[in-house]
Amino acid sequence: MDGSLPARDEGQRAIELAYRALSARERTVSELRSFLERKRVGPEAIEDAVAELCEAGMLDDARYARQFAEDKRTLERWGTSRIARDLHRRGIEPHLIEEVTLSQGHADELASALVLLGDRFPGPLADDRARDKAWRMLVRRGYEPELAYEALRAHGRDSQEPRAA
Repeated sequence: MDGSLPARDEGQRAIELAYRALSARERTVSELRSFLERKRVGPEAIEDAVAELCEAGMLDDARYARQFAEDKRTLERWGTSRIARDLHRRGIEPHLIEEVTLSQGHADELASALVLLGDRFPGPLADDRARDKAWRMLVRRGYEPELAYEALRAHGRDSQEPRAA
């Protein structure tokens, strides 16, 4: 005997580990494969488990990408570039990343950047150093440099308008 589990037992173990992993948090197909590999599950059992979970609707990269992008846009005010980078890192297929990132229009992205600027920098940006700090923060959050600059100009105009009493 070589000490490995019979194929049926290894397949059952893979399914059990996969269900446990997905009960903790949603994962991509790539993340689940990596998780099972770290648990020393064989390639055939991994493929069978992934196929079963995809068929059951518990593992869906398209749904994961949509939900991830929406959460990051809404809750953390991430820009499209950062969302795309993170989805790529998580093993999402490029066509799904493109689909999710194209769903955010320029006006929506600009509005999100303005909300973030308003939260982090409520008043007018006093000097070049403050504007540079705000611009770098937007770019780190995944906003394109041109859009970040556009948001800074709009934030400056909004901050200078007199407030109604």
